[in-house]
Amino acid sequence: MVNEEENYVINIQNLSFQYGTRAVLDNINLKVKEGAFLGLVGPNGSGKSTLIKCILGLLQPTKGEIRLFNQSLSKFKQWDKIGFVSQKASSFNTGFPASVFEVVSMGLFGKVGLFRFLTKQHKEKVREAIELVGMTEYMKQNIGELSGGQQQRVFIARALVSDPQLLILDEPTVGVDIKSVNNFYAMLSQLNKKGITLLLVTHDVSGMTDHVTAVACLNKHLHFHGNTKDFEDNHRLSAFHGQEVHILAHNHEKRGQ
Repeated sequence: MVNEEENYVINIQNLSFQYGTRAVLDNINLKVKEGAFLGLVGPNGSGKSTLIKCILGLLQPTKGEIRLFNQSLSKFKQWDKIGFVSQKASSFNTGFPASVFEVVSMGLFGKVGLFRFLTKQHKEKVREAIELVGMTEYMKQNIGELSGGQQQRVFIARALVSDPQLLILDEPTVGVDIKSVNNFYAMLSQLNKKGITLLLVTHDVSGMTDHVTAVACLNKHLHFHGNTKDFEDNHRLSAFHGQEVHILAHNHEKRGQ
């Protein structure tokens, strides 16, 4: 019999984190199932980015455990299984003279090396990643000439080119106009349907609920984790202003959470 835990790409148990004496995360328990599209929401300063840094091994939790693909984080080595897209303003200089193709090909440097030439197969993977995010017609265009939403699609293609099984996005729609945000979420939903597990960190509650399969509400504590219907029924009671919700749902009937 297959251990059910093997279906979880992220398994967080009793995790807490402090900056000095200030508690940022307190006793977080969160599981993300293979194939899920989880929206992680909460106000500024709620600990969302800190939690992501803990998952990526950039911060050491004060206590608790994180398991990735059924392996303890301390032993996890298969980082090519995880793609990460941060806020574009902090992750890339859009004035850099590089085409869309060149930016996406940077996602292969970890596999082929910084100064090695791309093979025909590598170049085909770059084209496939660009096509996945709907940017084929902009392949030769300079990254700095694109809109904010288009640039974020390119950054996602850069993360996808190494074939990750889990894609983590930290506030990817900051500075992107509303129409582009809606198209952006629809694109993420299509990627999820192709089998990629997604963890989307956002404060844009209204825009993402039509596309994610589950929602986790974080504000130091995990105040809610469940499907989107339960969240929409109860989000006014959520902890966006530091208040406890009345229920903590763990509904796993949809594709996974």
